[in-house]
Amino acid sequence: MKSKPIVMEHFFTVHSSFVVDFAFQNNITLLMGNSGIGKTAAFSFIRECMAMNPKLLCLNYLDYQKNIKAIVSQAEEKLIVIDNADILLDDDTRKYISLDDKNQYLIIGRNPKNLFATKENLYELVSEKIGEQTKFTIKEYL
Repeated sequence: MKSKPIVMEHFFTVHSSFVVDFAFQNNITLLMGNSGIGKTAAFSFIRECMAMNPKLLCLNYLDYQKNIKAIVSQAEEKLIVIDNADILLDDDTRKYISLDDKNQYLIIGRNPKNLFATKENLYELVSEKIGEQTKFTIKEYL
């Protein structure tokens, strides 16, 4: 499922020696990849920006006991970033997200089930050392 990003086409932040520079091509971006490559680190840098950027809503394992579907269904015009999506998102919430036309999603996990995703939605994290900084970007998966 390919649709243009409705909240932001680009996200950029610098955190000490890390740079997060994500260009979004779709309204739902699934960030896939092996453990230990920096997905959760990138999530934490994005989450820090949530206090200053009202367009961000970040959810992770700390929100496990919450009703995630209720949270996202009440949000409007947000980039909703979900880490640990494989444990946070049940099938009903995944179906809701796939049809949500009020928000944009960056979903970090390994299971695209019930998100009606195509290969155009699948991305992987790229980590590049540039001098003293590590730059995180995303590229198409496979």
